[in-house]
Amino acid sequence: MQTFRYKQNRLQQLKGFCAVVEAHSVSKAADRLSLTQPTVSLQVQSLERDLRTTLFERRGPKIELTFEGALLYELARPLVEGLTALDQNFEDRRNNVEQGRLAIAAGESTIHYVLPRAVQRFSSEHPRILLALNNVTGQQGLQQLRDRLVDFCVGPILDTPADIVFEPVVAFDPVLITPLGHPLSLRRKVSLRDISQYPLILPPRHLSTWRQVEMVFLQHRLPYEVRLEMGGWEVIKRYVELGMGISIVMNVCLTGRERLEVISANKYFPKRVYGIVQLKSRTLSPQARDFIETFKLSVSRAVR
Repeated sequence: MQTFRYKQNRLQQLKGFCAVVEAHSVSKAADRLSLTQPTVSLQVQSLERDLRTTLFERRGPKIELTFEGALLYELARPLVEGLTALDQNFEDRRNNVEQGRLAIAAGESTIHYVLPRAVQRFSSEHPRILLALNNVTGQQGLQQLRDRLVDFCVGPILDTPADIVFEPVVAFDPVLITPLGHPLSLRRKVSLRDISQYPLILPPRHLSTWRQVEMVFLQHRLPYEVRLEMGGWEVIKRYVELGMGISIVMNVCLTGRERLEVISANKYFPKRVYGIVQLKSRTLSPQARDFIETFKLSVSRAVR
């Protein structure tokens, strides 16, 4: 505590000393610092006492620096100027989004379908920021977030842990995809029981899509068969085109160029909500905040 007070007093002493040098007057320095003249005088005197030297020579109303005073001013001025500008420099650096590194964890579907517009715009506006997209599962992303390996995650989350905050940004509709001419595409209405009659192609069991599909069939007490388990909606779409099965995907992955029948599945399967996943205890960097705003803007334009 005594060391802290000493350093704090020393900074005040140096600040008063430099102000006297630059104003050529104790009274003018006091006005400049919004202090009383006796206070500034005491700062200079205590500095002289601590350093065991004389900093000024008094010649009537004028004061002049001694050799030691000039030497101290040379050393102290950059420190005092730096301290004076510290708050502004800190604010400028804290809000600087023109350089640095930003790491984001997201699943393959998020990187492939949801993030491209935001990444393109952000990279174009901030070419000196290194952007790292980690292709991971949801659980892996949470672990990287907790290990401080990424700034935040983007994607859906089924269960939000206590140390995590999820900010929804955009939702996509579930659709049933089948090969062209499939019997389900000829029906006016397709029930969940109808869907359960055909083998499914789903992403790996540990991913959220499988869990959601399984939950829906279990709630309705309907049996279902998964014929193929494979990662990536592009791969799933390809194998559905080949007639290997049907699947439930989000409409964001469809371009309209696929050779598929697309049937709304909103009645039975939930929308997929994508958003920002971050630690409650972590403050986002300016780069992260700027990317999130860019992401929100790009998504809002895309879904209009």
